[in-house]
Amino acid sequence: MRANDVRSSEFLRHGAYVCLRLSAGARQAGAAAAVPALAERLALRNEFEPGAGPPENSIAFLRRVGATPGDMADEGLERADAIVHVASASSDVVATFCKEVERLLAPAGSLLVLRGGVRPMVYTGNAMHNFAYAHRVLPQPGTVMPNAFLLPMSKTAAWWAKDWMERHTYFLPRYDDEGKMVNEGHALAAAAGIACLMRRTYKHESEPAPAGSYDFLTYFECADADVPVFHEVCAALRDVSRNPEWKFVREGPTWQGRRVATWRELFA
Repeated sequence: MRANDVRSSEFLRHGAYVCLRLSAGARQAGAAAAVPALAERLALRNEFEPGAGPPENSIAFLRRVGATPGDMADEGLERADAIVHVASASSDVVATFCKEVERLLAPAGSLLVLRGGVRPMVYTGNAMHNFAYAHRVLPQPGTVMPNAFLLPMSKTAAWWAKDWMERHTYFLPRYDDEGKMVNEGHALAAAAGIACLMRRTYKHESEPAPAGSYDFLTYFECADADVPVFHEVCAALRDVSRNPEWKFVREGPTWQGRRVATWRELFA
């Protein structure tokens, strides 16, 4: 007899980042769009005040601060004036919001919708969980962690050609035959952010993602004092002498925003 205990890789949660680029003179039309009523109808809880425990459905409003180009051009994200994040345990809720908001905002500008979901962790055993996630920063009010960063990325074909065991090795430090650390790997390169960066990763429904889509949508929130830590972690991860994994990464733009409490504040 054999066990039949293969663990599921299905999405546990669904999400989307709706990136809005306003047409000239369209701020008033955008502010007047009935997005708050749509959020209320779908019972989306505002992430600006996260409350106790993860919400079944949530929404967040991010106002543009700036953007930095990446390896892959993406004008829709790089030039977005605002981003709305929506998340739910139900894919139907996310799909309904994206469809309706596209209709509501058609007079105000153009939209780019980036969708993905949260899957069960793949390379994380007990020891890595305790190192990287056991004491991670949970969602905080927007007044405490007002800074938001959205950074989508994809891995190269060479990465996906590797089997999962080889890919796994890039997340850990590597040592020579004398036990000297050769490079840190992803986990140690990013360790400075564990205590102060709220992080979230959505994956594409297929792996790898099709052309024109991202494999990963990575998102971070932090306090003003910890913005330098975000940039330090990004620099460490991009340094292939410290983290060889990044030889196989292609980044989209890094979009920086400020969390606000209401829809209308996006257009202030």
